[in-house]
Amino acid sequence: MNDMTPPAQAGEPLEFNPLDPAFIADPYPLYRRLRETSPAFRTPQGLWLITRYEDVAFALRDRRFGKDFAGNIERRYGDTSRMSEPAIASLSHTMLVLDPPDHTRLRGLVTKAFTARRVADMRPRIKALVDEQLDRVIDKGEMDVMRDLAHRLPVIVICDMLGIPEDQRAPFLAASNVNGRILEPVPMTREEMDLANQNTLMASVYFRHLCELRRREPRDDLTTELVRAEEAGDKLSAEELEANMALLFGAGHETTTNLIGNGLLALHRHPDQWEKIKADPSLIPNAVEELLRYDSSVQLTGRVTSTEVEVGGITLPAKSSVVALLGAANRDPAQYPDPDRLDIGREHIRPLSFGGGIHHCLGAQLARLEAELVFTALVERLPTLSLPEKDAPAWRRSFTLRGLSRLPAVWH
Repeated sequence: MNDMTPPAQAGEPLEFNPLDPAFIADPYPLYRRLRETSPAFRTPQGLWLITRYEDVAFALRDRRFGKDFAGNIERRYGDTSRMSEPAIASLSHTMLVLDPPDHTRLRGLVTKAFTARRVADMRPRIKALVDEQLDRVIDKGEMDVMRDLAHRLPVIVICDMLGIPEDQRAPFLAASNVNGRILEPVPMTREEMDLANQNTLMASVYFRHLCELRRREPRDDLTTELVRAEEAGDKLSAEELEANMALLFGAGHETTTNLIGNGLLALHRHPDQWEKIKADPSLIPNAVEELLRYDSSVQLTGRVTSTEVEVGGITLPAKSSVVALLGAANRDPAQYPDPDRLDIGREHIRPLSFGGGIHHCLGAQLARLEAELVFTALVERLPTLSLPEKDAPAWRRSFTLRGLSRLPAVWH
């Protein structure tokens, strides 16, 4: 993410290899070339990449761009046999990959847990949790931001919401989201698939146990609400119940974890911006919007055209697999002047990092609140914090879910 990285020379062929370590470390030069030369670019695998803000926003909201999970799996792996893999079969029951009316039905069951009022009421609890995580490490003078703060905080928050008992949270705090690789536009290896299947089966067993517990001992939590919907019979199947609980857990912490890590890294690569929020913490809510724009936790979302449709001056046939590159759209100079510059005072920021339309992220406001409280606590309690390895961070082997595997920090 070096702002000074020049784009590749115009004569070089455009290549899209989302698992290339150099691309994962800094995808933005390629995004720039795509926006400038091929705003609707067809890869050799038949994917259409769209990169301009206007086009991505259009694809997220227009109903001609829908979901075709089974079709995408078939196109990615060459046949439909992978649909029986436990990790893929589970994901196929989630609101993430479904169109209305199933999407509408499933989303409606959990929407009230993420209302603005409900999220605002969580502020004191989340603030206390942030302080609790910092209390664990503050006397050491160092921490791994990802392990000790960015991962732990949102995991505890979503465990609270799901009603996972505190004495059962250790595996969740230690887990890593390997299943996120299913969302990549390239196939998983057999080893990756086996690990994702193993995680899915373990999660299913646990969430089945939790549902049985909440049937016997209902509480004011999201699991109890979902169990009641399943018992109603016409709203939620058993498979949908377990799959969407696993989705809520994964999605409920993954984007926030990476927002905190990517955001802190960006601020320390731009020390003038870090000094600004230290001097005036009231800037932090707007800074969170700019950090979402600058280096999005989620870099893409997929759609399939239901009919012929024009995007970026090119007519896409029906059944085209479209990859909307959110990270590229957020750096579109037609939308944001000087887009490769981090500016926490930037006005009129409307990042596409949480998607849009009917699939707009349910937890967007919760992620914003958690990040706001983390950055506020860091500037107030650890004003001398620095990142020794900010110029060579360890990025996870994931393109869709962009984040760091570790981020060492020190203070005095």
